[in-house]
Amino acid sequence: MISSTANSRVKHVVQLREKGRERKKEGVFLAEGIRMFQETPVSRIRELYMEETLAERPQTEDFSEKIEACRQAGIFVETVSSEVMKKMADTMSPQGVLVVAEMFAYQPEELIREAVKRREQEGRDPLFLLLEDVQDPGNLGTMIRTAEGAGADGIFMTEGCVDVYNPKTIRSTMGSLYRMPFVCGASLLEVTALLKREKITTYAAHLKGEKFFHEVDYHGGSAFLIGNEGNGLREETADLADTYLKIPMEGKLESLNAAMAAGLLMYQSRYGGADSAWH
Repeated sequence: MISSTANSRVKHVVQLREKGRERKKEGVFLAEGIRMFQETPVSRIRELYMEETLAERPQTEDFSEKIEACRQAGIFVETVSSEVMKKMADTMSPQGVLVVAEMFAYQPEELIREAVKRREQEGRDPLFLLLEDVQDPGNLGTMIRTAEGAGADGIFMTEGCVDVYNPKTIRSTMGSLYRMPFVCGASLLEVTALLKREKITTYAAHLKGEKFFHEVDYHGGSAFLIGNEGNGLREETADLADTYLKIPMEGKLESLNAAMAAGLLMYQSRYGGADSAWH
């Protein structure tokens, strides 16, 4: 058991939690909490830490089986003191389990190709989210979670977006991170060109929009450009869209929260009415 916060492994985990460049260099991230541990595929877990009080308590069969599967796979599994867990964890009241997991590596061409294949084989229209400089970890995590719920095929994020492996982002995805493919550091110019080649329409919510989002025919496939929370899309990024659309707004509001807007657009595209793109 590790009982000292001065332990080299503990210091390493703290570095991974605090420094995005360390996570990127090693190709790993941290996921904490019982739910996130259960959601993390064993094949992606490199290290598993459990608080001693949690390790001593009776657990569900699924939880115990997951622990044993990690051991059988040769993963480093260690119990730690409550003080050590609090040092390593990002939350104020950690649930007592934390994993170091391997990052994902998706390619834009791969995601678009798979979506087009589903369109051809299943009649299911492609759906993507294109994010420019989204800064709030909670917003990004919510978009990833909502994208899974809406049946999106993938998310493309510019270099200026908050780190998707930020602990707060990880938690707010509620496990969707493991099921929603995404590309970090994407060039939206290149991505929109790939989408256009496959006849997938790119949309941007914009004041110049001639139609409201619920009046648009989304058949064939959709990709939605979502900009920075405070500044919206850069004009040159908005110009990449094939079509501008509007979200109706009452009161004195000028715009919705970025995650809320993304959710509205994705769900309308996928499920909006009898003639929606949902199949």
